[in-house]
Amino acid sequence: MPENAAAGNAEPDTAEPEHAGPEHAGPDAAEPEPAVPAAGTWPAPVRRPTGRDVARLAGVSQATVSLVFSGSEAGRRVSDATRERVREAARGLGYRPQAAGRQLRLGRSGMILLAVPNILGPFFGRVLEGVHEEAGKHGLAVVVSSGWGSATLAEAATTSRFDGLLICSPDDSQLGDLPADTPVVFLDADPGTDRARPTVELDVGGGMRAAVEHLAALGHRRIARLRSTHAAYTFRVRQAAFEETVLALGLDAVELGVSLNEGQAAAREVAHRLLELPDRPFAVICDDDVVAAGVYQAAAERGLRVPADLSVVGIDNVPVAALLTPPLTTVDLPGEELGRAGVAALAGLLRGEAVAPVPPLATSLVLRSSTAPVSREH
Repeated sequence: MPENAAAGNAEPDTAEPEHAGPEHAGPDAAEPEPAVPAAGTWPAPVRRPTGRDVARLAGVSQATVSLVFSGSEAGRRVSDATRERVREAARGLGYRPQAAGRQLRLGRSGMILLAVPNILGPFFGRVLEGVHEEAGKHGLAVVVSSGWGSATLAEAATTSRFDGLLICSPDDSQLGDLPADTPVVFLDADPGTDRARPTVELDVGGGMRAAVEHLAALGHRRIARLRSTHAAYTFRVRQAAFEETVLALGLDAVELGVSLNEGQAAAREVAHRLLELPDRPFAVICDDDVVAAGVYQAAAERGLRVPADLSVVGIDNVPVAALLTPPLTTVDLPGEELGRAGVAALAGLLRGEAVAPVPPLATSLVLRSSTAPVSREH
């Protein structure tokens, strides 16, 4: 029997064999002296105390130790005095019962998968922070990865490696049939993707409208947008909101596509194409803050000043936004809140509960120093 597995058929502490105590452990019970590592080598890690060590010190059987830490109804068969003796021995040894036995009984791994489009994207760092924070409250561990297609996500869902999946900002290639019995929550995704599963949305459309309206209020009548080329719901919503707001305000627009996964270098190249237009706009909205940083770089290389010669707005509000010179005006997408709400919903599914719909999470425009009224010289 594994040391930490439940011992449902074990005898209570009154039936423990007398030889289980430390004074009868036998000559082979002594732990060997740790070997002294050779110079220039790493020492082997200190062996963790086991359930056998706790049983020996407390004078009980391993089955009793398993019962004490099982958290099951059977654990009540152990007397209070024996239970306290076992816990005192565990504290003295620094023993930490592993969850493997309990998880095996429950048919769970204790792990959830967070699948994101780009693990290097700063916004997904914000999401992961919220996911980790909330997962800890529910006793869940998090594995995060990117590059998941529909087939690999379906495979992950059918194995026992993960209790559930969080799929964040999926593009069309990641959306396929997932097993109906797999707990899945979609983040920053189309609520129509799978109406049988919870989706936590961000109000990205509202954020885009606020950005366009801000620039229009500053007198900009011709606005550029560096938009993502990825086929994801979040970018389709931004596109629709941009077009609707530009039309409603009677503005002119120039749009160029950029691959967000290729980072600042790709954004810089596209920004140069924008800035060399003979009738270039004097304001630009970028689909994330990394793209905005690339615009800053291209503008500086052309001798242009932000915001005197070019107003720039980003989306995400990642930490670098406040560190740019000048600090970037951007739409705050509450990634941490998104991650927390997603895990809370997933934990509810894992408990077999019905999960109530989550209203779209509010976004907001963070005004800094990268936007200014249109200069009369323009």
